[in-house]
Amino acid sequence: MARTVVPGARAALDRFKMEAAAEVGVPLKQGYNGDLTSRQAGSIGGQMVKKMIMQYENSLIGK
Repeated sequence: MARTVVPGARAALDRFKMEAAAEVGVPLKQGYNGDLTSRQAGSIGGQMVKKMIMQYENSLIGK
């Protein structure tokens, strides 16, 4: 498991991952998810990156 740089960020990242999984329709559960296909896991990561980019772009517009 990767080490987080910001203390306390793990819970927020887990919530973000669960939200992204729900948005793309992947049945993610707490704990072990080794039964997911590579495509499903990739779609979660892709959705997370997409949302982070959108948030960053929106922050640039707001400046």
